[in-house]
Amino acid sequence: MPEDLPKKRPDDTSKVNIHDQFEVRWWCHELGCTESELKSAVYAVGTSADEVRKHLNK
Repeated sequence: MPEDLPKKRPDDTSKVNIHDQFEVRWWCHELGCTESELKSAVYAVGTSADEVRKHLNK
């Protein structure tokens, strides 16, 4: 059954969900940051993946 397959990436990659541990790990790997850095970026600019990416690349 397809729902039993492991997730490869978040369902919605336009938003960063810091309340889902799989997504936190995925985004940290994708953006090359720590969990703390990711969460700080989300608190600073919101959940938009583009805005989080920009914030982390400052």
